[in-house]
Amino acid sequence: MTMTLHLGQGESLKAKRKVVRSIGDRVRARFNAAAAEVGGQDLWQRIELGFAVCGNETAHVDSQLDSIRRFVERLALAEVVDVRRELINLKEMTWAPAAQSDWAT
Repeated sequence: MTMTLHLGQGESLKAKRKVVRSIGDRVRARFNAAAAEVGGQDLWQRIELGFAVCGNETAHVDSQLDSIRRFVERLALAEVVDVRRELINLKEMTWAPAAQSDWAT
């Protein structure tokens, strides 16, 4: 899931990084999800965050992503202006055999 946020009161990239770090750390701690800034690094009022959750049940993953979205909105550190979600079912993907590396032998 990617979220685009608007940081209205930010005066600098340093202030923005503080908000990004706070959101990422809180989401990681509460939901055991991966979180990273995935775009807009040089724009001090725009934050683009990516979140990843893994699971064996689509409903659980979907619920976790909903909870993360609501959590970030409730933090109110920045205004959420866009949310995009993509679910990937690995069971439905076609896999090519992995190349064997020298160190694995």
